Amino acid sequence: MSRPCRSVLYIPGSKERALEKACTLPCDAIIFDLEDAVAPDEKAHARDLLARALRDFDYGGRLRIVRINGFDTEWGRADAAAMSTAIAGGARIDAVLVPKVNRAADLDTVAALLPGADLWAMMETAAGMLNAAEIAAHPRLKGMVMGTNDLARELNSRFRADRLPMQAGLGLCLLAAKAHGKLIIDGVYNAFKDEEGLWAECHQGRDMGFDGKTLIHPAQLAVANAAFAPSEAEIDLARRQIAAYQAAVAEGRGVAVLDGRIVENLHVATARATLARAEAIAALAD
Repeated sequence: MSRPCRSVLYIPGSKERALEKACTLPCDAIIFDLEDAVAPDEKAHARDLLARALRDFDYGGRLRIVRINGFDTEWGRADAAAMSTAIAGGARIDAVLVPKVNRAADLDTVAALLPGADLWAMMETAAGMLNAAEIAAHPRLKGMVMGTNDLARELNSRFRADRLPMQAGLGLCLLAAKAHGKLIIDGVYNAFKDEEGLWAECHQGRDMGFDGKTLIHPAQLAVANAAFAPSEAEIDLARRQIAAYQAAVAEGRGVAVLDGRIVENLHVATARATLARAEAIAALAD
C-alpha cells in the first residue's frame, strides 16, 4: 500500500528554525512551502535556505514535498531549477507540489524542468475541479492536495462547518484520485486552536476517503494522526472478518456472517487493507 500520509504539515521555506524543528515533529509528511508562506522579498533566500536544509537536515522517514511558486509568477521557474539542482547535489526531495493546477498541461511545463521528479498537484481552482480526472491521470503525478482556502475564495462561498459548498469539488477530486491510484490529501483547517472543530473536519475527510489532512500548526498533528489511522475497534473488526471468512471458506461457503452482517470477499479485501495501513503506521514509529 502507499505510505501513510495522515498528517501533512506546511513549513515555511524561509524559517530556518521551523525547518530544523520539523525534523522532530510526528508528521507523516512535510510540505516545504516556497509559495504562500513566503513574502516576495524572501523568495530567493527561502529557495537557497530550503535547498541547504533538505541536504543537511535529517527528516527521517517523513515524505518531503516542496511547493514551488506558479510558473505565472517571476519565481516559479527559478524554484523548479533550484530544486532540480538541489536533487542533483544530494538533497532528498520526494515530490514537487505545483500550485493552482488547472489542467494536465500545467504539470507538463513543470515536469520538463524537473526530469524524473515526482509531482503533486494543488487542487484549488474551479478549473482544476472540472479537470480533476485528466490531472489525476498525468503519468508523473503521485498525489493531490486540496487547497480549500483558495477554492473558497474563487467560489465566493461562505464557511460552513459541514463544508457543503466544497462537496462538489472535494468529491470530483476524490473520484479522480481514487480512479487513478493517487494519494489525495484534504485541505487545511484554519482555526488551529479549535481542536473540536479540527477533529470533526478530520473525521469528515476520513469518512469521505481522503488519505490525510494538510495542517498549518504542529498542535494539529495528534488529532490528524489519530483520525486518519485505523482505530482499535476497526483493527479488531478487520481481524475478526478475515477469520470468519476463512472459516466459512473452509466449510465450503463463500459468505460468512459476523455480528449479524454478511462478510464477503470484498469485505475481506477492505479488512486486509485496514491491517496493512495499521502496520505501515506502526512502522513509521520504529
